[in-house]
Amino acid sequence: MNTFKLMFFILFSVSISINAQNYNQTIRGVIQDEATGSAVPFANIVIKNSNLLLGTISDTDGKYTIKNVPVGRYDIEITCIGYDPVLQREMLISSSKELVLNVTMHESVIELGEISVKPKTNKESTVNSMSLLSSRMLSVEEAQRYAGGFDDPARLASSFAGVASNVGNNGIIVRGNAPHNLSWRMEGVEIPNPNHFADMSAFGAGGLTALSSNLLANSDFFTGAFPAEYGNATSGVFDIFMRTGNNQEYEHTFQAGGIGIDFSSEGPFKKGKKSSYLFNYRYSTLALLTPLLPDDADGTAYQDLAFKLNFPTKKSGVFSLWGIGLYDRSGAEPETDSLIWYYDQDKQKNVTNQFMGTIGLTHKIKFGNHTNLNSSLTVTGNGLDYYTKELGTDLQLYDLEKINNICRNLILSSQLNHK
Repeated sequence: MNTFKLMFFILFSVSISINAQNYNQTIRGVIQDEATGSAVPFANIVIKNSNLLLGTISDTDGKYTIKNVPVGRYDIEITCIGYDPVLQREMLISSSKELVLNVTMHESVIELGEISVKPKTNKESTVNSMSLLSSRMLSVEEAQRYAGGFDDPARLASSFAGVASNVGNNGIIVRGNAPHNLSWRMEGVEIPNPNHFADMSAFGAGGLTALSSNLLANSDFFTGAFPAEYGNATSGVFDIFMRTGNNQEYEHTFQAGGIGIDFSSEGPFKKGKKSSYLFNYRYSTLALLTPLLPDDADGTAYQDLAFKLNFPTKKSGVFSLWGIGLYDRSGAEPETDSLIWYYDQDKQKNVTNQFMGTIGLTHKIKFGNHTNLNSSLTVTGNGLDYYTKELGTDLQLYDLEKINNICRNLILSSQLNHK
């Protein structure tokens, strides 16, 4: 369809970020045990490739802050006795946003005597500690940095071993399996396909995802040998996590580019408190440019919204309300002059409306230093409303095709982890 070809061509435009100028920034975050989620105190955090001696030590709650860091890209190394070193490579320190770097560390066994410690990057290890092979951690930094990614993690996954894709859509083909066999998960819950114009050119594929790197934390991508919790997966698994908003400072970002107009905001609900909000909204650039587009390219529009509200408590754990949703519309009008009907679609009117939405309430609580309980209640839904009408010889429109499909799910899950 001409409309979709034009849309995918415009997607290759270069995005422009508008940010306030500030030549120093702050790095902060929390260091936690990978298995239990408990704080790792007195960990050393050092910026490696800087002309300045920059670093700090995490406090008893695992929190750390490094102030007055010049903007640029740095390797950040985290070490602590009793844990494997972690090296986060080429982390971007921008002028407009604090870098909130939360790190989980894997406990190591050290024999007394001669000790040799070598830092290594953790990109080959996943967020899910139960995964042993055929998996890869996908960082938000990669999605932002690599060419052709469109700020879309799904397209970045096509560069992994055993994974194929194509330019026309972002369908993920894992070892020859169809894209619709891929399982999408967010915050530990299975969600519908989060792609704009999903299943239009290929089942399980779309134009681009509703996921924005402004909201995502490091996520996992599995190509086989799934842990037991991924029971519905037959091809691969995209396990996505949202980061927590900045609970100390307000930060706002505006981006304008070929894929859309983005606005994101994060900050505390109240200064001095631990609760925070984070959201991102995107509206189609194609919809804004409709007056400038050809006649057969009008009517293509998409928008999406994602958010996460975080509410820590003193004794009852952490409550999070999160969600993601998208709405798409496309269509084409028929040619009223029968002399230029070269193809069937020239005399057809078609309209496509799609939606996808997920909202969840998550609760996390720790019992001592070795046990934690994660529970969630989630509602998901997706739908397609499509119809085609065709001009007859009397130039009147007659029904040709019609599809109306809506699917909803209510999901309750709970996981107890003891070390």
